[in-house]
Amino acid sequence: MNTQDQLQETIELLVQKGKGILAADESDPTIAKRFDAIGVTSTEEHRRIYRSLILETPRLGDFISGIILFEETLGQRTGDGTALPELATRQGIVPGIKVDKSKGPLALSPGDEITQGLDGLAQRLEAYQIQGARFAKWRNVYHISDTTPSRLAIDANAEMLARYAAICQAQGIVPIVEPEVLMDGDHTIEHCAAVSEQVLHALFHALHRHHVILEHTLLKPSMITPGKSYPQKAVPTVVAEQTVRILRRTVPAALPSINFLSGGQTPEEATANLNAMNCLAPQPWELSFSYGRALQQPALQAWRGEPGNVMAAQAALYRRAELNGAARRGEYRPEMESAGG
Repeated sequence: MNTQDQLQETIELLVQKGKGILAADESDPTIAKRFDAIGVTSTEEHRRIYRSLILETPRLGDFISGIILFEETLGQRTGDGTALPELATRQGIVPGIKVDKSKGPLALSPGDEITQGLDGLAQRLEAYQIQGARFAKWRNVYHISDTTPSRLAIDANAEMLARYAAICQAQGIVPIVEPEVLMDGDHTIEHCAAVSEQVLHALFHALHRHHVILEHTLLKPSMITPGKSYPQKAVPTVVAEQTVRILRRTVPAALPSINFLSGGQTPEEATANLNAMNCLAPQPWELSFSYGRALQQPALQAWRGEPGNVMAAQAALYRRAELNGAARRGEYRPEMESAGG
């Protein structure tokens, strides 16, 4: 199979009606925070047990088409010796891998950040493919303030994401580009929309310059919302209208799917906002999810590191995935959150 056929096959597996992507690629510091909240020490064994629990959830593939794994997870096995990427494949879930490295300050641009990790990326991707990965994800972040993101930060981060995406496609790996406009701050939804429009314009210009094939690329953006410290939250219909308006201005129709990050929203908020978008007129791309905490939080709270809670944790994860599957179709209702839906 040539590289283009390989990319197309992966895209078709990832972009399925009623399904989305589960982000389980938390770095060691991030998973430690999540475990601390439930009283579990973040050891390699505990992380292995938890991520095995996720992938062993019965029928998870009903609503999850792909899973983004952390590098450590790609090499881990279940208690019976099954490699975790193989376990995903058995569920009909495509294994993927987070490939960016630590982010840090953008030189001579106070308050802005840029993500590292391009050095040796092609060689790392070769190794990840051998372990079963078929797609990758790279996250850059943009801070909203009176002075950020600067034009330099917008352009530099777009260039970084485009170079990563080009390297992935040359290796036969589908890239997910994640330009996260952070919710931190007290900015208005209009300010978030203006920044998001600039970020996405710059990103797609950069992807074009680097010959990235949009039909073999996925976008993982933030939804357009007010800052977390803004005194009034936006209702789902407003989030949907603002988000879709900016996407229609900036994202070419060739892109097959937009898989939103939850970015600090509660599980219920993330599902309701996605549903509201899918209740609008049909769009040129699929509107789906690639949630981490918004899918996993109920499962973590049910598990709490106790072997006897595994089934309850899996049921919580499956239910959250099911609700987001309904949101993909525009069929979610808040009353479905109650037991028995």
